[in-house]
Amino acid sequence: MTQANFLSGFLGLYKRELIRFFRQRSRVIGTLATPLLFWLVIGGGLKSSFFDAEQPVGTYFEYFFPGTVVLSVLFTAIFSTISVIEDRNQGFLQGVLVTSVSRSAIVLAKILGGATLGIIQGGLLLLLGPLAFGGLELWQIAASFGLLFLMASALTGLGFYFAWRINSVQGYHGIMNIVLVPLWLLSGAVFPIGGAHFILQILGQMNPLTYAVSAFREVLLGRIQIPFLAFSSLLMALCAFFFLILNTRIMGRTKTL
Repeated sequence: MTQANFLSGFLGLYKRELIRFFRQRSRVIGTLATPLLFWLVIGGGLKSSFFDAEQPVGTYFEYFFPGTVVLSVLFTAIFSTISVIEDRNQGFLQGVLVTSVSRSAIVLAKILGGATLGIIQGGLLLLLGPLAFGGLELWQIAASFGLLFLMASALTGLGFYFAWRINSVQGYHGIMNIVLVPLWLLSGAVFPIGGAHFILQILGQMNPLTYAVSAFREVLLGRIQIPFLAFSSLLMALCAFFFLILNTRIMGRTKTL
């Protein structure tokens, strides 16, 4: 497997992921509109119910905004990895696997394709950031996109793992409802982990996404903490790399689909 073959295979599959996504208008609208609706209805409905001036942010409307953006990234990760099941059932993956394209190129294209779509969707929601936090400075935007990309890469890698092992779209949705959605709920995206039941606090502290969501919120608030931001970014990068290696090894052990 030459470097040229790896690059051409990767770019071809990566481009296919982006084209495929934007051709499905209902998918684009759904992954963007659903988190936005959550923010407007839940965030607006609970705007001043539980939060006051002593909280890290003034209202729940502000607190829930970073979680809404992450939810958009999570939805994109779920929908982008569904294509693994569809491609396998339609015979596309069988055709790719018998070519000279390496397993690592296939996995990398899927993960980076999903991550790219995630930051596009999250970036569109970030345009509404001034409604919650006021104007964002350039460093805040850059740090936000960096964190979103790492979160999207890790979540897409996790979604790819389950999509590769599940044969039906219906089964995949069921697994995602009990894996990715609780992962988001226990990340501090919806409620402060520190005030939850002690069991939920422990689960939240064990959740790598918790630290990324917290860092993302701090960036949007303009309270940058370099050590915590670096730790959160490194943790997400390690998760993304872990799933890249794991998925490549799983595909390498697969002889037939």
